[in-house]
Amino acid sequence: MSDNAKPLEMTHDTENQVFTTVVDGHTCEVEYRLAGNVMTITHTGVPSPVGGRGIASLLTKFAVQVAEARGWKVQPACSYAATWFKRNPEFSHLLA
Repeated sequence: MSDNAKPLEMTHDTENQVFTTVVDGHTCEVEYRLAGNVMTITHTGVPSPVGGRGIASLLTKFAVQVAEARGWKVQPACSYAATWFKRNPEFSHLLA
């Protein structure tokens, strides 16, 4: 995302266990399942019209920061989240 882009407004829907943001009318999401204090990230999705902008990374980071604030561990079950953790080793202490 460019430096002059407005910050993304991200939301956390605890009932449906999903983090979302809307970019240019497209909903981007990180879905998870919570069992005890372990958040398993099951799906990361960014529609192709808004892909390639770093949205998935920002949304995953938001999800991980929420998990950290709540004292949760994270299990990256989807391939994107697993790759994200490899690229962001500063969050490895949260891995379940």
